[in-house]
This record gives sequence, C-alpha cells and structure tokens, in this order.
Amino acid sequence: MNKLVRPYRVGMSCGFCHVGPSPIHPPADPENPRWENLNSTVGAQYFWFDRTFVWNADPSNFTFQLVHTSRPGALDTSLVSTDSIVNPRTMNAIYSLGARMELARRWGHEILAGPELDNKQFNDFVQSGPLTEFFHKPEVQTPRVLKDGSDSVGALGALNRVYLNIGLFSEEWLLHFNAFVGGKPITPIEISVAEKNSSYWKATEAQTFMLAQFLLKAGQPDHLKDAPGGAQYLSASATVLDRGKEVFAERCARCHSSKLPTPAQDLDPGGCAGPHYLACWNRYWEWTKTDDFKQKTRQIVKAPDFLDGNYLSTELRVPVTLLQTNACSPLATNAITGNIWDNFSSQSYKSLPSVGEITIFDPFTGEPKQYEMPAGGRGYTRPPSLISLWSTAPYLLNNTVGEFDPSPSVAARMRSFQIGMEQMLWPEKREKDAVFGDKIPGVIDRTTATSWLSVPVGYLPEAFATFRTPLNRLFPGIFTPEGSVKLGPIPKGTPVDLIGNLDVLSDSTDPGERVAHAAKVAALLAQLKHDLDVLGPNATDDEARKVFAPFGRRLFELSKCPDYVVNRGHYFGTDKFSEEPGLSDDDKRALIEFLKTF
Repeated sequence: MNKLVRPYRVGMSCGFCHVGPSPIHPPADPENPRWENLNSTVGAQYFWFDRTFVWNADPSNFTFQLVHTSRPGALDTSLVSTDSIVNPRTMNAIYSLGARMELARRWGHEILAGPELDNKQFNDFVQSGPLTEFFHKPEVQTPRVLKDGSDSVGALGALNRVYLNIGLFSEEWLLHFNAFVGGKPITPIEISVAEKNSSYWKATEAQTFMLAQFLLKAGQPDHLKDAPGGAQYLSASATVLDRGKEVFAERCARCHSSKLPTPAQDLDPGGCAGPHYLACWNRYWEWTKTDDFKQKTRQIVKAPDFLDGNYLSTELRVPVTLLQTNACSPLATNAITGNIWDNFSSQSYKSLPSVGEITIFDPFTGEPKQYEMPAGGRGYTRPPSLISLWSTAPYLLNNTVGEFDPSPSVAARMRSFQIGMEQMLWPEKREKDAVFGDKIPGVIDRTTATSWLSVPVGYLPEAFATFRTPLNRLFPGIFTPEGSVKLGPIPKGTPVDLIGNLDVLSDSTDPGERVAHAAKVAALLAQLKHDLDVLGPNATDDEARKVFAPFGRRLFELSKCPDYVVNRGHYFGTDKFSEEPGLSDDDKRALIEFLKTF
C-alpha cells in the first residue's frame, strides 16, 4: 500500500458492474476464465445481486426477498440512497461511444443552470478540436446514460456521478439521506462541496477524461459472425434478411437507430428539450408512422453501411405511456429537483412535462386502474442500444423477458436470444403471474417464503424516533430492547413491492404535510406489527394472511411506485399495440434474423 500513488481509496470499481465474459471469446471453463475471455465493457450480465450482497442467503429475511427481485445482470443503483422504489435495472454494455457522442450532437441537447454548470466538460481538458463543440454554456450536447435519461449534464459529469454513487466521497454522501430505509429528507450532494472538501473527488475528476478515452477504444461491438460457431446461426436467406430490414425500418428504427431521415424542424424532439419536449415527441412519433418516414428509412436500413457507426438507439426520452413498460424506473426520484443527484441532471430534464396517465393493476384484485405520472423529469425511458443484441438476453430494462442461461457460451446465448425475442414479439409467451394468470399482463414479484423485516435502530426513519414514545405506549413491544423494529411474519406470496415501495416520506415540500404523512406511515406499520406479533412465532401463512389482508390496501395506497407488474410493455409490432397492426409471424421471424446481425 505504501507504494500506491496518493490520493487513493480502496473501494468499488467500474469493472464490478461492467466486466463480463466476452461474447466472441467465451471461456471454455466459465469457472476459470483467462484474461482473453473477459471484456471490459459488456456489463455484468452474469452477476447475481442477491448472491453477492446477501451472504448465507436466508429466504425468511425480507431483505433477501427484496434483493432477490433483481434478475441476474440487474441491480437497484438507488438501493443505498433509497428512493423507496424497488427498481432493479440492467448493467448495460458500453458499446460504440464514438457513435453515441455523434448521436448526442443531434438528439442530446440539454440546458444546464446553477450548480449543474459545475460539472466538468471536455472543454476543461482540451482547447481545440471536435470535443470542444459539445458544450456552449448553458447548452451541452450529451448522451443520456441512466435508464430514465436523467444523467444529462455531459459525458464526464455522468461518469463522475457514478464514483460518488459507489463510495468516492461517502463521508459527505451519507449525510444527505437515511441509507437503505429512507424516512429522512433527501438533499443534493453538491459538486462545489466535493471540489472543496474531497481530494478523492478532485483526483477522480481529473482522470475521467482518460476513462472516456479508454471507453472510446474499448467499447467495440461484438458481432455474432466473429464468435466461435456464430456463422451457423446466420443462415437466413437474402430474401428473409431483406424483409427483416424492411420491418426494422418501419417499426423499430425510429427508436433504435442513430441513422434516420432528418425531420422538419418542428418534428425534431432533439431541439426542444424541457417543458415543450412531449409536444415535440408526439409530432415526431406521428411522423414516424407516415409513408414518407418509412420510405426514407427503408433506404437507409438497406444501405450496405447501415450498421457501420450506428449506435442503434436514438436515446430520445420515450413516454412510458407509449412503452407500457413497468413504471418504477421512470418514477425514480434521485435526479429530480432537490434530490440526491440534483447537480447531475439538467434543467431541461427537471422541467419535463407529465406524460399523463398510465394503467396499473391492483395487486389484490388484478383490476386495471389509472395513475397520473408526475412532471419534473419522471415518466420517460431512453431506448437502449441494440448493438450485440444476440448476446444480451433476457430483455427489457430489468431482464424480465426471456430465460437466463448461466453459461456464457455462444450456444447458450443464442438459446436465450431466441426465447427472449419470441417473448418480446409474442407477449403471450411471457411469464404469467402465479395468482392472476392472464388477468394482468405479466408477473408480480412475490415473496418466496414466510419472511420478517428487521430494521436495526440505527437505520430507523426519523419518524419512528420522533414518535417512539407514543408508539411504544400505544403498541407495547413494537421496539426491541435495543430499539430496533422487527416486522412479521410476512406471508409467502406477498407482493415484494407492497413493502419495498412504501413511501415513508412524502415528496411534499410542506413541513406539515411531511409530518402528517410520516405519522400516518408510522401508525400503519406500528398497528400491523402489533397485530402480527399477536400471532406468535409459530403462525401459519394462512393466519398471517388474514392479519395482513386489511393492511394491504393501505400499503398499496402509500406506494411510491404502484406499478407491480415487472415484465409488461414494449408491445411494438404485436397485436397488443393499438396504434398499428401487429406483424405477421413470418415478418416477426424475418426481423429476428436481421437482429442477429447486430
């Protein structure tokens, strides 16, 4: 250690979430890979969050049930600086950063204000050349990195935020929230404070330009044709591939290609970020359904160089009302005004309008209900890149569509690809809910065993500390002698999100409303704990369900994300998408053959 160059800090690295088995140089023995079998930028697709973070896993511990909702290759990056939303998302591969930066020139216009301008830009490291063209105060042309498109202050700012999130300046970071449990008002971690007080921040900030240069070189596409035995999967006829290109041009390219026709000025959502974005998006979307767009795009897709330098995404913010995917990611609050990552999201992100109402499903009856999405940044998802799509199944932003195969072999990846694409294009093949079946459009994550939630005294929300004496008087035994709380038994089959998405602290800025909300939550949990404790340690699941049932509705009404169906949405090209006719089975198969070539 005494030979390391200071300042240094022992902690997590980027590779923890972004190094994985190479798709085109897979290890013969996955348990003993060699260096040439690893890739720096493909994402930790084979990473089991629950196995890594819960040692000696105990299904009776609700914390295990919570992290067990993360499929392999997904994790909840807001688990520590909690937003009170169960929200595991994929660790995406980093491909074609050069093409992505070029895409930012067209679609990635953002306006910065106040402390958002404290983010480093390429101009701070180079004085001439193309990299100086991405920032002209207060506008930055930037990739949108996080799933909800909130990392929108420039490529270097997005990189620097990651290091804060994995412990770079934990002394300051942990002052701004109550870790894991919440219940404390969240405040922004300020770049100016990090600049002043953290040598670790300043050292990292000085080096992320070099990291960006590395990613430019390292993040190269992995093509199936270059994988061992890959050619045998690319056997479609020229006629089938040609039809697949036409289908892609007409249905997919509008979100999943960086090579597109240039729309008229008032149709271009890249130039109208902020409060007018949704109107611009709607005009763009309607244009993509016209013969004019489809004819021009078919020519682009059929060109021999279509895939060369194509990021295979627009990175536009797509309203979740159109996607119909699970809303918990676009409901994330960490980057909105006044929250933990306030300094790392743009003013134009924070001023995005509401996308309107979405349909959610009651976890007790399965009946559809309407839910109004909030404004201020939430409600949108950026389309992922389709580069090397053959190697990255399962699909959707949480890896819920398809079947995970733990083998990194080409054959295993292709099996997962085929199953995943069939479930994407034939949604009826997706996993069904154990309770409601076809009544709801997918599966609700439920506890797999009877469990208990134990919260040590040091993690209890402030509301519990504030009302501890009256709560103890009303509900004797709610606190252990050490001051902790243990809630249970939570019966097997309970929706995990019912507790995991409990909004323990109101988003209101009014102190009185915050106190009233906290008191309501504290009283609800105290009464639930009391009634469950009466059952004793040997209660059956049926007995626990009877006690739990009256509280379920109240817990659901206090959900910060009331959308519990995790594998729904993205119905484009299927009969479930009402705006356009579904594709024929032959067209779907032709599209799959073309997607293999990405």
